[in-house]
Amino acid sequence: MSQMNSARFTDDPRSLLRANLDELEQRINRACMRARRRRSEVRVLPVSKTVPAAIIRIASELGLCEFGENKVHEAESKVRDLADLSLNWSVIGHLQTNKVKSMVKFANEFHALDTLRLAEALQARLSAEGRHLDVFVQFNTSGEVSKYGLPPNEVEDFVLRLSDYPALVPRGLMTLAVLSGEADKVRECFKLLRGLRDALRDRTSTRLDLLSMGMTSDFEIAIEEGADVIRVGQAIFGPRPTKDGQYWPGLPLPTSALSE
Repeated sequence: MSQMNSARFTDDPRSLLRANLDELEQRINRACMRARRRRSEVRVLPVSKTVPAAIIRIASELGLCEFGENKVHEAESKVRDLADLSLNWSVIGHLQTNKVKSMVKFANEFHALDTLRLAEALQARLSAEGRHLDVFVQFNTSGEVSKYGLPPNEVEDFVLRLSDYPALVPRGLMTLAVLSGEADKVRECFKLLRGLRDALRDRTSTRLDLLSMGMTSDFEIAIEEGADVIRVGQAIFGPRPTKDGQYWPGLPLPTSALSE
């Protein structure tokens, strides 16, 4: 293991991952209790961005069988290196149309569908491959220009158009909350996504039931607001050696947690 990876994962990565997974499970359980939800209602999608294949292999030995990757080119090498394992791969980051062909070869799920142009490219490639792909439609609930995703006022028109792309299997909606130390601002993003999902149920026959929302910094709030899938990387694998590699520890606990 390189010096950088040894510093991140320690000389005993198995023990580190096991301890992190135990702590994560405790945090999820507490959030579910606060929200009066069953633990089985929340799926954890481990995010393996910047995590070497050797560490993912150890994580799989500890029981993880699916992983989310942001970048297709990074995921491809891991998929090759871990081809002997029965793993499911999700792409959770922005996807350029020129990466569609590569992604379709390995991904079981895509969490960032936000343009019809991309839907068309996916449909064409999936048809050529003779397969389908589960997708989540990404919405920009924070209003930040730095984030990808459809504006909330386009939700119904976009979702109704998905029937034109039968190789895509819509599963739900996805968002990234605002990065803020103010829990109320974070919570509003998740409430907005849930409201969009509920409005779709009322006004259309389209069933996009699942909510993919919440990361290491805010997944507890997301669970309280109805998250079905939480995309967690750093809480499992530790801080990333990148400019966004931080836990944002100053984020306040959900208000309902203060009574614990």
